[in-house]
Amino acid sequence: MRFALCSGPFLPMRHLAASLTVSTVGLAALGAVDGAAQSPSAPSSGAPRTFTTTNRLVFGTPSDLTASIVFADVDGDGDLDALLANGRHWAQVNEVYINNGDGQFTFGYPLGPEKATSYAVPAGDIDGDGDLDVIVANDRAGIWIYVNDGRGNFQRVGSVGPEIEPARSAQLFDLDQDGDLDVIVTNRGTANGFYLNDGRGRFGPKQAFGDPDGSTIGVAMGDIDADGDIDLVLANRDGQANQILVNRGNLTFDEVREFGTGSDETRAVVLADLNRDGWLDVVAANIGQPNAVYLAEAPGRFGAGIAFGGDEASYAATVADLDQDGDLDLVVGNVQGRNAVYFNEDQARSWREVLVGEEQESTYGVAAADVTGDGFPEVAFANSEALNRLFLNRPTRD
Repeated sequence: MRFALCSGPFLPMRHLAASLTVSTVGLAALGAVDGAAQSPSAPSSGAPRTFTTTNRLVFGTPSDLTASIVFADVDGDGDLDALLANGRHWAQVNEVYINNGDGQFTFGYPLGPEKATSYAVPAGDIDGDGDLDVIVANDRAGIWIYVNDGRGNFQRVGSVGPEIEPARSAQLFDLDQDGDLDVIVTNRGTANGFYLNDGRGRFGPKQAFGDPDGSTIGVAMGDIDADGDIDLVLANRDGQANQILVNRGNLTFDEVREFGTGSDETRAVVLADLNRDGWLDVVAANIGQPNAVYLAEAPGRFGAGIAFGGDEASYAATVADLDQDGDLDLVVGNVQGRNAVYFNEDQARSWREVLVGEEQESTYGVAAADVTGDGFPEVAFANSEALNRLFLNRPTRD
């Protein structure tokens, strides 16, 4: 089974990847996904890092309304390409950009001829043929399936289900742990849902989760209570508290726990073991409050939030070991301030902020993955009405 380095993304436990907009990281050390570029030698650990860009390290045009970016080896050549979800509420063409092997994306084309109000383009092998396919989540235009011919050429073959809903995120994840990738969709203003894969890229009916009229922007998946099944953590807006949905077996999420202040206006959540104690912690990227890290005091039980950032209005977050010192750092995309990286210090109890780039743009999505093959993840930002930008991860020079 192959997975993209997405939105988003990291995948938990058995399936590890390098980046998600709304993501989950397992308890093992990070490893490269099948098809990801490998560093020829182990990088040095813990050295200070800086993030640089040029006017060539961009995707799309300034008029694109990009909601998310995913790194995935769509053409099977061993390096990571880029997928962009464009449009949000206004129909645009989604795009593929091919990595030339050196972390330069010098060739691109439409994912398909369709224009859509797209928010997410998660990638994974949904039909079991060994290449990475794409799901496109649209606002009131359905959830579409694109299959890959193995060379990075995609064809739309239908929809995940019949629903036409206000989708805000989608992920591919083995929710029922049967060895194939299911689809999990969140909606703003109607019930969220997951669709189980039959192993051949055909999906069962929508199974709702969360509040029937909830405003969920993002979801993270992982076994937070260490009982062997997958739980859900919801990022909610519009005055609704963030929620943890505990799986009581057979995908029955009948226990609801709340976290945060209740007025966070959370746009993204991440599950990851930030302090390396074997338990999954929660990161919340907020609009109405500073962002926060919630460290697990026991499996599924979290302490008070550790605030980081300020009033930037954070729309996206992901995690990666950016300095290769063995713990996970944070990447945050903002709409009222510059984007930032937060380096993990003191076992995730404090975070050192490094601002990334000079621009203050409306960043809706972030991704972190090693696109150059040197062992250190780069960071990319998906912007609305601005160029999408890639920043190379380089050692800081004295």
